[in-house]
Amino acid sequence: MGFFKKPDINDGIYLTYNMLHRPALLGIIGAIAGLQGYQKNGAFPEYYQKLKHLKVGIAPLGSDNGNFTKDVVAYNNGTGFASSEAGGNLIVREQILIKPSYRCYLLLDIDEELERTVYERIVKHEAEFLPYMGKNDFSAWWENVQEYNFTRFLANGNYKIVSLFAKTEAVSKHIVRSMSMFNATAKEIVYVYFERLPIGFDEQLYQYNYADFVYSNATFSKEMDMSGAGNFYSLNNSEVIQMY
Repeated sequence: MGFFKKPDINDGIYLTYNMLHRPALLGIIGAIAGLQGYQKNGAFPEYYQKLKHLKVGIAPLGSDNGNFTKDVVAYNNGTGFASSEAGGNLIVREQILIKPSYRCYLLLDIDEELERTVYERIVKHEAEFLPYMGKNDFSAWWENVQEYNFTRFLANGNYKIVSLFAKTEAVSKHIVRSMSMFNATAKEIVYVYFERLPIGFDEQLYQYNYADFVYSNATFSKEMDMSGAGNFYSLNNSEVIQMY
């Protein structure tokens, strides 16, 4: 399970982002590397300070057109911070992700000691601290570690993007549409998933910075201008991803 809390909604129910986002992924990487988390208010955790420069890419796995199944659980929060003056407990209703799974891409410089440690521990399936999916109730693990050759992507023809990517314009007008007289029922149904996700922090306000993300199996025309978003790569001269 997973829970990536939306900070702007907490009246009666805590809601989760559907997608793993960059700040949460940096927390997972920090746990793997053995970097400290939040220690006090008004100070960013060690893992964020040391990893905020990393470029990452994220793609959902096993989802329904980008969406994961969600459920709502209710529980008593009996901590001193949650209890009322009358002695009652706070009843929390929390939306959770069921079986969330993601492919995470990291661009690491293994000549740097910390990034080499991250690389070595990922390859060995080791972690200094328990990584979790947004909440320490939901431990995380990984498998199928791969390495890629990569080059900067240039749209010389129509293409697909296999990761989440931040849009700079409306993408629907750039979807390549095709029609066929044959085997029409076997054609892949095109979907486009949208979510506004955190990409980092405003270090003055201690709030998330956001971007509007897209995940789609559509083929896009080369006229779709992604130069403003930047950081697109071609992996093994085939799959296109964005790292940000």
